[in-house]
Amino acid sequence: QVSLVVNVASECGYTDSHYKALQQLQRDLGPYHFNVLAFPCNQFGQQEPDTNKEIESFARKTYGASFPMFSKIAVSGAGAIPAYKYLIDSTGEEPTWNFWKYLVDPNGKVVKAWDSTVSVEEIRPYVTELVRKIILKKKDEL
Repeated sequence: QVSLVVNVASECGYTDSHYKALQQLQRDLGPYHFNVLAFPCNQFGQQEPDTNKEIESFARKTYGASFPMFSKIAVSGAGAIPAYKYLIDSTGEEPTWNFWKYLVDPNGKVVKAWDSTVSVEEIRPYVTELVRKIILKKKDEL
């Protein structure tokens, strides 16, 4: 499965555009070959102050988010969880704001990272290509 790992925040200027586009990507490509993996984070501008339950409720009710939502975490610095340390080590890119995106292939290899200013639509071709490769491989195996 292809994953797009994103550190999300409910009160960021990027919230509305990113959540809408992430959900559209999930709807178009998931959940068999692709998932958005959302990690709430309050490290940048204190823009994710609510509880895990409130964050998930906000994303599901406001944007119809159907992708996995994890517990609030630290994504950078000494307190970053191991998964994010791996993403950072693999790309040399450490999140400096909300809505950083890491594309991970089915083998767990980090393919690319994008900062908050890069829209989900701009990275859609990269995601689509990886998903296409999975589908073609499965088709060949039939």
